[in-house]
Amino acid sequence: MAIVVPGVTLSSCGLTMPVIGMGTSSSPPVAPETTKAAIIEAIKAGYRHFDTAFAYRTEQPLGEAIAEALHLGLIKSRDELFITSKLWSSFAEKDLILPAIKMSLRNLQLDYIDLYLIHWPLKLSQEVRQMPVIREHIFPLDIKSVWEGMEECKNLGLTKAIGVSNFSCKKLEELLSTAKIPPAVNQVEMNPLWQQKKLREFCKARDIHVSAFSPLGANNTKWGDNRILECDVLEQIAKAKGKTTAQISIRWLYEQGVSTIAKSFNKERMKQNLDIFDWSLTEEESNKISQLPQRKGITFESILGPHDLVLELDAETLNEY
Repeated sequence: MAIVVPGVTLSSCGLTMPVIGMGTSSSPPVAPETTKAAIIEAIKAGYRHFDTAFAYRTEQPLGEAIAEALHLGLIKSRDELFITSKLWSSFAEKDLILPAIKMSLRNLQLDYIDLYLIHWPLKLSQEVRQMPVIREHIFPLDIKSVWEGMEECKNLGLTKAIGVSNFSCKKLEELLSTAKIPPAVNQVEMNPLWQQKKLREFCKARDIHVSAFSPLGANNTKWGDNRILECDVLEQIAKAKGKTTAQISIRWLYEQGVSTIAKSFNKERMKQNLDIFDWSLTEEESNKISQLPQRKGITFESILGPHDLVLELDAETLNEY
């Protein structure tokens, strides 16, 4: 029996987004067929929100999986799904944004995306083919003009909502000072060991919904680790409740009013990650989690290299904590 995932209404546009989405980024990358098969299994399990990006190279297999799910009758209409994709940093220039979203729509075989996000708060040269990058290939993001391009995507009906990813309070403030359409979502790293309290308060006061990636610490990726899944406090709570540490982390995020992008291509864990709605954490358990020592897992430096602009972005996030 598929689990029905509740939705959250995005204040700035009235759109309803399922509170748990399935991530499609794999590091190292997997074959497109593997991604497609996992997405079809996820639809069977009850997932209706899928998170992709041009940079993940999973838009195409996601599009194929949606077409197959429709053909198999797993869903009656594309409108049953909520699809998030992201503007890659090499296209973070006003004139390149419309061509970029149209390319994503072609990859996905869709007429519209539900949510289109600016992937990173910086611009990269189109020559970038691998990470880390050389300093000459990194530029500051012209937030005003890039956001105008994002607004155009929404005004043309190519996406129902627009937002950002990996933005600090400082970057959001800059965006809000000129935006005609406010960002609906800020997708950031968040989990019990990186709780983002200040950013959450900032976003809540401005009706920006926070969505969490790496809810499980991005275990089994080159930039993540197993510190969530092997955290003693979370393990003890999980054991006492007969749950997994992953379920405790996702439930904790849900109780903070945050949506979650959880990635597992394992059929059993996929189902477990959705099974968090008919139980709750006690006040004592929540207090224990709120006191966990905090450390950011993923930095721009670890991906792009130790360049001044990159270190500046990391410092912004860390200084706000």
